[in-house]
Amino acid sequence: MIARLAAVVVASGLLFACDAGNTSLPAPEKLTELATGVYCGMVLTEHAGPKAQVFEKGKSDALWFTAVRDAVAYSRLPGEAQHVIAIYVHDMGRATSWENPQPEGIWILADEAYYVVGSIKRGGMGMIEVVPFGQYEQAAAFAAQFGGKVVKYDDIPASSLFPDLEEDKPGTASVEKSKVIQ
Repeated sequence: MIARLAAVVVASGLLFACDAGNTSLPAPEKLTELATGVYCGMVLTEHAGPKAQVFEKGKSDALWFTAVRDAVAYSRLPGEAQHVIAIYVHDMGRATSWENPQPEGIWILADEAYYVVGSIKRGGMGMIEVVPFGQYEQAAAFAAQFGGKVVKYDDIPASSLFPDLEEDKPGTASVEKSKVIQ
């Protein structure tokens, strides 16, 4: 009886160890004509600028976002992204076109990117955009040409995601100012 119990405990431990060791992220999906935005329901390929895809625990397909800004906002809104395991964004430093970034091969993890916030370039549906780059130098060159500043994912200011937010208005929730990368 004790030997059987020990065998069950050992087998359970091995199964848990295998499952716990399985921390690989899903690979980014290819952007197709069928991809529609979570918030807008519109076909992503009909809109200019970088796109994003979000993977959540327990879901096999990506949630698509017409603009990177929307995916970042989704990840910060209470009750929305409670089970996010990966967010991929277009690396615009490798894109051959602003109007139509490649559907595959230029996706990078959102938390590894550098973002230009406050530029004059507009993303999906003509909205303000946070523009992702895999390399700081490319982000800085974009900011020099189109305005804005370079920040990392956690430092994207709420005002770049929610343009109607008045960060300095008395009585509103305080929002930490972004940290500019020098």
